[in-house]
Amino acid sequence: ALSHPFAEGGFRWVAKGEYTAGQRTGQACVCKWFKTGHVDEASFFDLDIKAMDKAHDIVKEWNSRRMINKLVMVNIPEVWTFKNGIGELHSGVSGKKVLQEPFILNYQKFNSNTGWADNETPWPRVMQALSHFSYHASSGAFVLCDLQGGVYADSVVLTDPVILSRTKMYGVTDLGPLGISSFFSNHVCNEFCKPTWMKPVDQRRYFRPQAGTSMAGGGGGTNANQHVPTLRNRHYAIGFRHL
Repeated sequence: ALSHPFAEGGFRWVAKGEYTAGQRTGQACVCKWFKTGHVDEASFFDLDIKAMDKAHDIVKEWNSRRMINKLVMVNIPEVWTFKNGIGELHSGVSGKKVLQEPFILNYQKFNSNTGWADNETPWPRVMQALSHFSYHASSGAFVLCDLQGGVYADSVVLTDPVILSRTKMYGVTDLGPLGISSFFSNHVCNEFCKPTWMKPVDQRRYFRPQAGTSMAGGGGGTNANQHVPTLRNRHYAIGFRHL
């Protein structure tokens, strides 16, 4: 599988396999590693995990307030290291780090880090509300966005989220204050938002909204999509009720 990645993004490969040891033995997984020269791998791994941890904290707060009657979860990756004997094509990557996480089904992209959003079905509207909530709950410090993941009957499992921060502390996909403003330039509150939630004063657009993930320093609208859909299911039937 590592010699034949099933997907690729702007700066990393994605391979599918299965766990051969531990509690997840036999379950499907994905392995993600960076293309040569695209990012500073050492710092990116640290910042990627840091963003996942912040996303987990925000989602935990969202769930605790019981905004809807279904759970939102975050797929937390582990950092693994390549060993020898993984195939001729990638024999030179021994010792390099990779992100390893469970494979998700029913993939859907909900919004991006430049303000693009899919509002066609309930889950995307919930995700837009979650992004807005993250700004309010952090007193304007962060926006959780670039939300995508697996849609299930009673939950959604997010993968590869982005944190936008005032100080650009979450790596190359953190577009900073201009990214936060761009999110709100295109955000329309829906039935899952609260009228009392905060919004920034500056709601101007600095990046062209697009579905792909953009990297800081590449200019507005630069597409550096990290995640390639495993399975699209845009009409997955979900019924929500407010609590």
